Amino acid sequence: MQIIEKIKNNQAYRNYSRMWPYVKPVWFRALLSMLICIPIGSLDAVIALALKPYMDLVMVEKSITSPWYIPLGIVAFTSLQGVLKYLSAYLSTWVGGRITNGLKFDMFKKLLTLPTSFFDKRNSGDIVFQFNNQADMACTGLLDNLSVFTQRIFSSISLVCVLFYNSWQLALIAVLVLGCAFAPVAKLQQRIKSVMEKTVFADASIITEYNEVFNGNKTITSYNLQKNETNKFYNILKSIFRLRIKMVQKTQWLSPMMHVIVSVGIAAAIGYGSHLIMSGTITSGNFVSFITALILLYTPVKNIGKNLNAVQFSFFAIEKIFAVLDSVPEIRDKEKAKVMGREHTNIEFKNVCFEYVKNVPVLKNINLQIKQGETIALVGNSGGGKTTIVNLLPRFYDVKSGSIMVDGIDIRDYTLQSLRQNIAVVFQDNFLFSGTIRDNIMLGDENATEEQLQQAIKMAYLDEFISSLKNGLNTQIGERGILLSGGQKQRVAIARAFLKNAPIIVLDEATSALDNKAEAIVQKAIDNLMQDKTVFVIAHRLSTVRNADKIAVINEGRLVELGNHDELMAIDGGQYKALYEMQFKKQQVSV
Repeated sequence: MQIIEKIKNNQAYRNYSRMWPYVKPVWFRALLSMLICIPIGSLDAVIALALKPYMDLVMVEKSITSPWYIPLGIVAFTSLQGVLKYLSAYLSTWVGGRITNGLKFDMFKKLLTLPTSFFDKRNSGDIVFQFNNQADMACTGLLDNLSVFTQRIFSSISLVCVLFYNSWQLALIAVLVLGCAFAPVAKLQQRIKSVMEKTVFADASIITEYNEVFNGNKTITSYNLQKNETNKFYNILKSIFRLRIKMVQKTQWLSPMMHVIVSVGIAAAIGYGSHLIMSGTITSGNFVSFITALILLYTPVKNIGKNLNAVQFSFFAIEKIFAVLDSVPEIRDKEKAKVMGREHTNIEFKNVCFEYVKNVPVLKNINLQIKQGETIALVGNSGGGKTTIVNLLPRFYDVKSGSIMVDGIDIRDYTLQSLRQNIAVVFQDNFLFSGTIRDNIMLGDENATEEQLQQAIKMAYLDEFISSLKNGLNTQIGERGILLSGGQKQRVAIARAFLKNAPIIVLDEATSALDNKAEAIVQKAIDNLMQDKTVFVIAHRLSTVRNADKIAVINEGRLVELGNHDELMAIDGGQYKALYEMQFKKQQVSV
């Protein structure tokens, strides 16, 4: 019982047992693939076994009635082995593909549940490698090595039987040497684990570098950063090279050592075998058959170092995958969370404090109340915490202390899906997906009618632009909407928000990156979007928020002033008044 418990508590056992839900749908083909490996391995003994009668009758006795069927039998058996190997490879690839897809699908679903803070702390290469490449590593290593080991186990069993059939004395020597050859393998895993982790990190870095060159190609070109990026890439390659060499240093000594040990075993068998032949204990056929079986048995053992890396990376990848799948997202639904309705009477920020880094406060005791249908503008110096406030509303992050309440209910008590369904966000740099303009707008409501779609386009002032396009709504916009101008991208995002028709709107500096002409058009679209909605606006240009019901001045994480435009302008020495007058003077100078 204690042995069974130890096996169950073993990390490798737990990880492989966790793979069962992915193997279960394809278990029959997986089992068939493994069963086919049994005769593939066992047939290795046929050639060695056949050599005994052939040597004794033909080479030694020179019998006229030579066993002609032996060569034909060897060809037949090896042909059968070849067919079985093809079937095993086909089934392994099919099963491996299905299991890999299952893992990748669950990893992708997990990725979509992770909070914004998870992405803040990682680069794109880490994400791609961790959530995609490791599934390939896990399944390829798992199935390929299971097939190889199954073949070798049954090949070894059958060959050991041939050894004992020919000479039990020589067989004992061979098995003893084999045991010595495997002894160092057990300690190897601990030696290479740290190198594997560094290798994974380096591989992720190279993916990140490619992504940065793709996304930042204009910046690289305009600042002549080609040499800088080349040097960075070269250093990554150098780091990967060093780690590969270190992995070879830690593992590949095993193969030459195996060669030495195996050569000792073969030498001992030849030396003692010669004595047994001379004493008449075994025949020449026994000896040739034994040596052939011994070489076939030792050959894969000599190359074990080459397979060990793949095995260890497979274990490592599986361990990392299930660490991710078992992780609990910081931001998630509570048990029995409520569904938030479309109607609300007020939103309240009550003593809200927040920090991205521990003990480095970003928001300090923010208190705000916004009634349904009101527009509140958040203004102040850059880095004051304005964007952080609106990021807390859809729970991109959770407050450190205090609470945000809708109609007296903490937003953490609502389901994430219903909370976010009631909030539409228009960012400064809106993300557009590759595809068509229609695809991107319809993300607001995939069940919207054509009439609703056209209304959203009209309200976002996109109709004239779309009508000028040859393919209209079906125009491809490229990755991240690269084929559209800044103003066009903003209006597509606004049309998407129109279609969502959420009662709460967040506008995070939606016009700050646009020129005056584009801003004027986008501002009209925003005015349409804001009708009858509760609106949070972040704006640098204070002239765009003069008509807001409330203006909150945020400075260094604190709410320092609150009121409408006239009330704040009436405060002598007030921060809002100072900001407004400064911008007004800049506009006069510009004019």
